[in-house]
Amino acid sequence: MAETLAFPRPSKMPRRPQGGGEPVRPQGSVEPLWREMLGEQLRRLRHEHEETLGETASKAGVSPQYLSEVERGLKEPSSEMIAAIAGALETTLIDLTSSVADELRGASAPASAAVSAGRGTFSLAA
Repeated sequence: MAETLAFPRPSKMPRRPQGGGEPVRPQGSVEPLWREMLGEQLRRLRHEHEETLGETASKAGVSPQYLSEVERGLKEPSSEMIAAIAGALETTLIDLTSSVADELRGASAPASAAVSAGRGTFSLAA
């Protein structure tokens, strides 16, 4: 008969702790997540409007708990939800998206880096 071999489970992605916990990222990830940057931008806009979670959530038609989770980067909202929250904060989906994209560009590592090795320098493009 053939021998059965057990293969180890890949460990590329850590498991999310039961009961919630922090968002899970790939090991070695340094780039911010879209949902985190979106949440920061939404919170900033809400504070600029001097509104509570409840006030903005009511205008957007979502619960304060849901809005809080979006602002903390724990939820990945649909484009419809983002548009509703953006509208409640007197901005548009395109303006909000552009603003988040600009922040992501500024927060990301450069697209290319020079690596020195032995006799020369190599350029790596991502």
